[in-house]
Amino acid sequence: MNKKHFEKLKNMYLNANVNTKIFDTTECEIELEKATISLEISEKYFHALGAIHGAVYFKLLDDAAFFAVHSIIDDVFALTTSFNTNIISPVSSGKIIAVGKIRYKSQNLFVAESTLYNEAGKEIAFGTGNFAKSKIKLSKQIGYK
Repeated sequence: MNKKHFEKLKNMYLNANVNTKIFDTTECEIELEKATISLEISEKYFHALGAIHGAVYFKLLDDAAFFAVHSIIDDVFALTTSFNTNIISPVSSGKIIAVGKIRYKSQNLFVAESTLYNEAGKEIAFGTGNFAKSKIKLSKQIGYK
Protein backbone atom coordinates (compact mmCIF):
# COMPACT_ATOMS: atom_id res chain seq x y z
CA MET A 1 0.00 0.00 0.00
CA ASN A 2 1.05 3.58 -0.43
CA LYS A 3 0.55 7.05 1.00
CA LYS A 4 -1.91 7.94 -1.78
CA HIS A 5 -4.23 5.14 -0.63
CA PHE A 6 -3.93 6.31 2.99
CA GLU A 7 -4.77 9.91 1.97
CA LYS A 8 -7.84 8.77 0.01
CA LEU A 9 -9.05 6.80 3.04
CA LYS A 10 -8.45 9.80 5.29
CA ASN A 11 -10.41 12.08 2.93
CA MET A 12 -13.27 9.57 2.73
CA TYR A 13 -13.42 9.39 6.52
CA LEU A 14 -13.05 13.05 7.42
CA ASN A 15 -15.55 14.19 4.77
CA ALA A 16 -18.31 11.81 5.87
CA ASN A 17 -21.34 13.65 7.28
CA VAL A 18 -20.94 12.07 10.73
CA ASN A 19 -17.52 13.70 11.02
CA THR A 20 -18.27 17.05 9.39
CA LYS A 21 -21.60 17.62 11.15
CA ILE A 22 -21.32 15.83 14.51
CA PHE A 23 -17.74 14.79 15.33
CA ASP A 24 -16.29 17.91 13.75
CA THR A 25 -12.95 17.96 15.60
CA THR A 26 -11.99 14.49 14.40
CA GLU A 27 -8.44 13.98 13.19
CA CYS A 28 -7.09 10.88 11.47
CA GLU A 29 -3.76 9.36 10.50
CA ILE A 30 -3.47 6.09 8.59
CA GLU A 31 -0.38 4.02 7.97
CA LEU A 32 0.27 0.38 7.13
CA GLU A 33 -1.80 -1.81 9.48
CA LYS A 34 -2.33 1.07 11.91
CA ALA A 35 -4.72 4.01 12.29
CA THR A 36 -4.95 6.80 14.84
CA ILE A 37 -8.22 8.68 15.33
CA SER A 38 -8.55 11.60 17.75
CA LEU A 39 -11.36 13.82 18.94
CA GLU A 40 -11.58 16.92 21.10
CA ILE A 41 -14.22 16.33 23.80
CA SER A 42 -17.26 18.59 23.77
CA GLU A 43 -20.29 18.73 26.07
CA LYS A 44 -22.44 17.72 23.08
CA TYR A 45 -21.09 14.16 23.58
CA PHE A 46 -22.08 13.95 27.28
CA HIS A 47 -24.65 11.68 28.89
CA ALA A 48 -26.61 12.81 31.97
CA LEU A 49 -23.64 12.33 34.33
CA GLY A 50 -21.41 14.80 32.48
CA ALA A 51 -19.00 12.43 30.72
CA ILE A 52 -18.87 11.18 27.14
CA HIS A 53 -21.48 8.65 26.09
CA GLY A 54 -20.39 5.09 25.32
CA ALA A 55 -21.30 5.65 21.68
CA VAL A 56 -18.31 8.01 21.41
CA TYR A 57 -15.95 5.38 22.83
CA PHE A 58 -17.37 2.83 20.38
CA LYS A 59 -17.09 5.16 17.38
CA LEU A 60 -13.43 6.01 17.91
CA LEU A 61 -12.41 2.44 18.75
CA ASP A 62 -14.30 0.98 15.78
CA ASP A 63 -13.03 3.65 13.39
CA ALA A 64 -9.38 3.16 14.41
CA ALA A 65 -9.60 -0.63 14.03
CA PHE A 66 -11.56 -0.28 10.76
CA PHE A 67 -8.97 2.00 9.15
CA ALA A 68 -6.08 -0.16 10.34
CA VAL A 69 -7.75 -2.96 8.37
CA HIS A 70 -8.56 -0.71 5.43
CA SER A 71 -4.92 0.30 5.19
CA ILE A 72 -4.30 -3.08 3.52
CA ILE A 73 -7.51 -3.18 1.43
CA ASP A 74 -7.48 -0.94 -1.63
CA ASP A 75 -10.14 -2.41 -3.91
CA VAL A 76 -13.40 -2.80 -1.95
CA PHE A 77 -15.04 -1.35 1.14
CA ALA A 78 -14.64 -3.29 4.38
CA LEU A 79 -17.51 -3.71 6.84
CA THR A 80 -17.49 -4.10 10.60
CA THR A 81 -19.21 -7.44 11.29
CA SER A 82 -18.81 -7.28 15.06
CA PHE A 83 -17.10 -5.06 17.59
CA ASN A 84 -16.73 -5.43 21.34
CA THR A 85 -16.09 -2.30 23.44
CA ASN A 86 -14.67 -2.26 26.97
CA ILE A 87 -14.86 1.05 28.83
CA ILE A 88 -12.41 1.46 31.69
CA SER A 89 -12.72 5.10 32.72
CA PRO A 90 -15.05 8.07 32.14
CA VAL A 91 -13.78 11.17 30.34
CA SER A 92 -15.27 14.66 30.32
CA SER A 93 -12.59 16.92 28.86
CA GLY A 94 -9.53 17.06 26.65
CA LYS A 95 -8.60 15.12 23.58
CA ILE A 96 -9.05 11.36 23.25
CA ILE A 97 -6.94 9.24 20.90
CA ALA A 98 -7.74 5.79 19.54
CA VAL A 99 -4.99 3.63 18.06
CA GLY A 100 -6.02 0.64 15.96
CA LYS A 101 -3.87 -2.28 14.81
CA ILE A 102 -4.47 -5.47 12.87
CA ARG A 103 -4.34 -8.72 14.87
CA TYR A 104 -5.27 -11.25 12.16
CA LYS A 105 -5.72 -11.13 8.41
CA SER A 106 -6.86 -13.58 5.77
CA GLN A 107 -8.22 -13.12 2.26
CA ASN A 108 -11.65 -11.84 3.36
CA LEU A 109 -11.69 -11.71 7.17
CA PHE A 110 -9.72 -9.42 9.46
CA VAL A 111 -9.49 -8.97 13.21
CA ALA A 112 -8.29 -5.68 14.64
CA GLU A 113 -7.98 -4.18 18.08
CA SER A 114 -7.87 -0.62 19.26
CA THR A 115 -7.07 1.24 22.45
CA LEU A 116 -8.47 4.60 23.48
CA TYR A 117 -6.33 6.98 25.53
CA ASN A 118 -7.08 10.24 27.31
CA GLU A 119 -4.99 13.36 26.83
CA ALA A 120 -2.51 12.23 29.52
CA GLY A 121 -1.91 8.92 27.74
CA LYS A 122 -3.96 6.83 30.20
CA GLU A 123 -5.89 3.94 28.67
CA ILE A 124 -9.63 4.59 29.03
CA ALA A 125 -11.13 1.91 26.76
CA PHE A 126 -10.25 -0.89 24.37
CA GLY A 127 -12.02 -2.98 21.78
CA THR A 128 -11.70 -5.81 19.30
CA GLY A 129 -13.60 -6.24 16.06
CA ASN A 130 -14.10 -8.44 13.05
CA PHE A 131 -14.12 -6.93 9.59
CA ALA A 132 -14.96 -8.41 6.20
CA LYS A 133 -14.56 -7.33 2.61
CA SER A 134 -17.78 -6.25 0.90
CA LYS A 135 -18.61 -6.15 -2.80
CA ILE A 136 -18.74 -2.34 -2.79
CA LYS A 137 -15.85 -0.89 -4.78
CA LEU A 138 -13.79 1.94 -3.34
CA SER A 139 -14.68 4.88 -5.59
CA LYS A 140 -15.13 8.63 -5.78
CA GLN A 141 -18.88 8.10 -5.25
CA ILE A 142 -18.22 7.05 -1.65
CA GLY A 143 -15.61 9.75 -1.09
CA TYR A 144 -12.48 7.71 -1.85
CA LYS A 145 -10.63 10.44 -3.74
